Amino acid sequence: MKLFFDFLPIILFFGTFKYAESNKEWAAEFATRHLGAVVAGGSVGTAQAPVLLATVVVIVATLAQVLWLKSRRRKVDAMLWVSLVLVVVLGGATIYFQSETFIKWKPSVLYWAMGLALALAPLLAGKNLLQLLLREQLQLPEPIWQRLNLAWVAFFALMGVLNLWVAYRFSTDAWVNFKLFGSLGLMLVFTIAQGLVLSRYLDQHPQEPAASEETR
Repeated sequence: MKLFFDFLPIILFFGTFKYAESNKEWAAEFATRHLGAVVAGGSVGTAQAPVLLATVVVIVATLAQVLWLKSRRRKVDAMLWVSLVLVVVLGGATIYFQSETFIKWKPSVLYWAMGLALALAPLLAGKNLLQLLLREQLQLPEPIWQRLNLAWVAFFALMGVLNLWVAYRFSTDAWVNFKLFGSLGLMLVFTIAQGLVLSRYLDQHPQEPAASEETR
């Protein structure tokens, strides 16, 4: 359920883009009518309308996530705050300048921010963020926690590069497909691979001493 919640803005972005892409005339008219006052030039063309409408939806969806969590007095993860700031700033630039370049950078900046946080936490605060998050579910030797942390740092760094490679080498439609299916698929594959590697450590917990005859 949390995975669905985290990916909901991306799913809505994908759905909005695909619908607007298949109805470009309607999308351009709708975007011009409702976004004309906040875009450069005052009108939106058929080429820009799909990504602009999808960007509006992802901004609203991310803001709604934060408000929903706050209304239920639940903690808003730091990365969700970062995501909200990025999507508002870069998404706002995409809408005003009618350029998908800005919103295409958002996933890469978010990936790099997460990787940087994981990399700097042990150096600046002496804390392994993954260990803090998962220590109740996993009991691992300290060197394994360090390797796991480095693996995620490398993964986020590569995902940021891969996102930009797809964004600049392929069409916006291909990038939108990658944004949902590619990023989610790679995340699942990497998580499963991590689970397989860590599984050999899960059965190495020290066993409680057997009850003595006197206490049986």
